[in-house]
Amino acid sequence: MVETLAMSSEAVPAARKASSRWSHPILVPLIYGILLIVAQLVIHRHLTDYVGPDNDDAMRLVEVRDFLAGQGWFDMMQYRLGLDGGTLMHWSRFIDLPIAGLIVFFRMFFSPEGAEAAALTVWPLMLILPLMFFMSLTGRRIAGVEGMHFSLILTTFFILFSPRFVPGSIDHDNVQLGLVALTVAMLADENYRPRSFAIAAVALAIQLGIGAETTPFVAVACMAVACLWAWDGEAFAPAAKAFALTMTLAVGGAFFSLVPPRLYSMVTCDNLSLGFYSIVSVGCVGLLLAALFASHLSRIGRMMALAAIGAAVFATVVAIAPQCLRNPLADLDPMLVDLWLSKVTEAQSIFSVFRTQPDTFTAFYVTGFLAMIVCTFRMLRGDRVRLHAVLMALIAVNWAITLVQVRGAEFSNLLAIPPLALLLAELRRISAADSEDVGAAFFYVVTALMSVPAVWAVGGALAHKGVVNSFSVAAPAKAEETADCASREALAPIAGLQPGVIAAASNMGAPLLRFTPHRTLSGPYHRDPDGMLAELHIGLAKPVEAEALLREAHVTLVAFCKGDPQVGLLSERNPQGLYAQLSAGRLPTYLEPIPASTKSDVEFFYFKPQK
Repeated sequence: MVETLAMSSEAVPAARKASSRWSHPILVPLIYGILLIVAQLVIHRHLTDYVGPDNDDAMRLVEVRDFLAGQGWFDMMQYRLGLDGGTLMHWSRFIDLPIAGLIVFFRMFFSPEGAEAAALTVWPLMLILPLMFFMSLTGRRIAGVEGMHFSLILTTFFILFSPRFVPGSIDHDNVQLGLVALTVAMLADENYRPRSFAIAAVALAIQLGIGAETTPFVAVACMAVACLWAWDGEAFAPAAKAFALTMTLAVGGAFFSLVPPRLYSMVTCDNLSLGFYSIVSVGCVGLLLAALFASHLSRIGRMMALAAIGAAVFATVVAIAPQCLRNPLADLDPMLVDLWLSKVTEAQSIFSVFRTQPDTFTAFYVTGFLAMIVCTFRMLRGDRVRLHAVLMALIAVNWAITLVQVRGAEFSNLLAIPPLALLLAELRRISAADSEDVGAAFFYVVTALMSVPAVWAVGGALAHKGVVNSFSVAAPAKAEETADCASREALAPIAGLQPGVIAAASNMGAPLLRFTPHRTLSGPYHRDPDGMLAELHIGLAKPVEAEALLREAHVTLVAFCKGDPQVGLLSERNPQGLYAQLSAGRLPTYLEPIPASTKSDVEFFYFKPQK
């Protein structure tokens, strides 16, 4: 009996120690993150290229290479893309710098290419750790230790099924996801600590400095903070002042760090420029002044002050950046919309996704919608209304973006995790309280499955496969699904030639810049409309007319891949056009084939205009 008591007394501290270990705010997300990084390395161990499959990954590497080769910090021209003079890109050195730093570091141990491979492997994987920590903090703040674990579990599934945290993925979306998670973690501080809201402001400012994709999120987050001040007044005033002052300084710092003096007065709507800088500054200075001098007013008085700030912001938009009230792509040439933008996967609307990708439809839309229902239900019940109103607004703006362009789905799915983690924590406690309640256990398990977009993706794929198998016979793979138009091997025949100007389908643009020294007319970027239009007109024109267009664009080489989707589309649009004629094997006299020592799906030609 004495021995039993002694053993029991020894076991209690050990159990408490183990329990505290699994509730540690830093150790727990670190363990999850390390295990997830190992899993990513194992799952993706057979990748054949160290650069991600997205064109933006290759283009980012080209930009980083130019930066390391001496191109200036403020010089964002891509001189080898587009017509003569190049293309002014809208990407950010905030992403180029750390990737370049990693490459320089790994050059001490590896060859130049090996250093790139190491850096591009490490960069997306190392971003997993801060994302896990921020999501862990959010879950802990809203639902305690259980909420922390549920948040980490849901984030683990999110990362495993996201292409953004795979080795080689160096586009900026992964960084933006981490900054969104940091913002939510800080805004979930229901104690209104000024430090949390100052950190949120820095995260939002960096997001603006990286790219315009999260601008609606930034705007809604700022409005959420302003509404919290208008509702709670003096109780929220210190947090509002910290947020407004920090946001003003941080956005100013980002603006002067990224924009060259010669472009201070230029207004662009796809990156940080005078437009966004002025709008944010007016709004945040207005909020700072209101928090300083109007916090003691009644709620109606504060609402009126907030309305005045909103009017000042709107007037600033109309006076300085009225074009930013529209879609930045609204001014694209109709031909580019028809033949390029409408075919970009991440730019598809809900109707297009439902029509062309029915198996993935639920994975994009259901989880975010479920989270909004949860937030709405809690607000109607009066359950932590402020917190759920903020979460609801942040999810809703990204879900609305997803209705127009499916690329917003990753952000809405990530933001759905906190309210769903809180729900799961509560359902688990209810289920554990009565182990004989089968209904509670069933509802808990079903809700857990419904909270994972990957479950919807698998279910949608299985359902779609069942429907297809029931009504049709599997079709053979199309040529464009198997053709290699962009690998190092495919482009090798021209890699050693003197630098020239290439006419090729836009999807080949970034790989051509990566693997060859040439300039290419076309890349899948809206900042290169003239180059894309030139290439499209060349492909559609009859061979006689195409000769004049090639000469006008100073083209020296033509790269033709029959399996490229754009080539197939242009060939269908004009069967008499140059691309259609090349597909049929009819070669104009002004194109001279370039012999290739290795087999390639790409045909290369010297352009030799007839005199």
